[in-house]
Amino acid sequence: MESGKVILYAGIYLVGVIISAFSQILLKKSANSGEKSIIKQYLNVRVISAYAMFFGATLLSIYAYKVIPITLGAILGTLEYGLVAILGHFLLKEELRQKQILGLIIIIAGIICYSI
Repeated sequence: MESGKVILYAGIYLVGVIISAFSQILLKKSANSGEKSIIKQYLNVRVISAYAMFFGATLLSIYAYKVIPITLGAILGTLEYGLVAILGHFLLKEELRQKQILGLIIIIAGIICYSI
């Protein structure tokens, strides 16, 4: 298999991971809105947009798996955990605790070990 093609499809997969991370931030913002009505909690622009983004990210993942190995997709998918934590810190002003930072370091170390 061509390495250039794998890199391209891995990039497509990563775009899906990034989209999925941002959609989780949208869901969190919606959850923090303090809306009392159940209908407004689930049928608002943020929630509908977030699920549309999840759907698009899923389509990108399926498309990327046509070329990339499942093991590579699983490794790239773990980047989402770190990305959500970082986005939550900067966009939602959430605190990053020591255990979370240690977890992110372990994830990054695992990705590095896999790529060696």
